[in-house]
Amino acid sequence: MKVIIIDDEPLARSIVKEYLQSIPGAELIAECGDGFEGIKAIQQLQPELIFLDIQMPKISGFEMLELIDNPPAVIFTTAFDEFAIRAFESSAVDYLLKPFSKARFEKAIQKYLQQSGMPQTKQLIENAAALPEQQNRIVVKDGNKIRIIPVHTIHYLEAADDYVKIVTKDGSFLKKRTMAFFEESLAVYQFVRVHRSYIVNAQLITRIDAYEKDGHLLLLNTGAKLPVSKAGYAKLKEALGI
Repeated sequence: MKVIIIDDEPLARSIVKEYLQSIPGAELIAECGDGFEGIKAIQQLQPELIFLDIQMPKISGFEMLELIDNPPAVIFTTAFDEFAIRAFESSAVDYLLKPFSKARFEKAIQKYLQQSGMPQTKQLIENAAALPEQQNRIVVKDGNKIRIIPVHTIHYLEAADDYVKIVTKDGSFLKKRTMAFFEESLAVYQFVRVHRSYIVNAQLITRIDAYEKDGHLLLLNTGAKLPVSKAGYAKLKEALGI
C-alpha cells in the first residue's frame, strides 16, 4: 500500500507518519507541504492512498484533487468538521478530525482496506466543487503551471467538447467541467447562460442587439460579441431585470 501525506503542518505529517509505522504493508513514499508538491508526487509516484489536508496555502486539498487525472483514494485530515462532513460523507474513504488518536487512524485504514472496487474520489471532487467555499475561484492547468482564476476576472465561458474554455483578460484556459456545472455554480456571481455554448459575466454587458430571427447578439465591454439564443435572452432579461 503506497501512501503519500499532503499537509502544510509538519507536526500533522509527523503524527500520520508515526501511526503508519504500525500498519503492515504500508509504505510512505512521499511527504508534501502543499498542493503543488502533492500533484507532482501523485503523478510521479502513483500512490494507492493519500492523507490530505483541506485548508492549505496556495491551493486547497479539493482544488489539488481536481487537477489530477486519476486521483487515488483519499483520507482527509482536517480541523474543519462541518466543512468536511458536508463535502465527503458519501465519497471519501474517511476523514480524521484533528487531533485524532491512533485508534481512530487505524479505523480509517481498516475502512480503506475493506473497500471494494475503485475509490469514489471523482464523486468526492464533484461534491466538494459544489460547495460555496469552492466557487469564488477556478484552478486550472496551464501547461506545466497551475493558474488560479478569480471568478470576477472571467469574461465568459465557452463550451469546448468535453471541456469548458474560460476566457479572461490574460487569455483562455480549459477546465474539464460541464457547462451545466458552471451555469449553476456561477449564477450567484451574475453569470448567465445566454446560449447553449456560452455563459457570460453579465456585469460586462454593454449592449444587446437583435440578430436574425429570434436571436440576439451580445456586446461586452471587452469587445467580444456573443450569440444569444431565444431561451438565453429570456434568462438574460430576468437576470438584468428588463
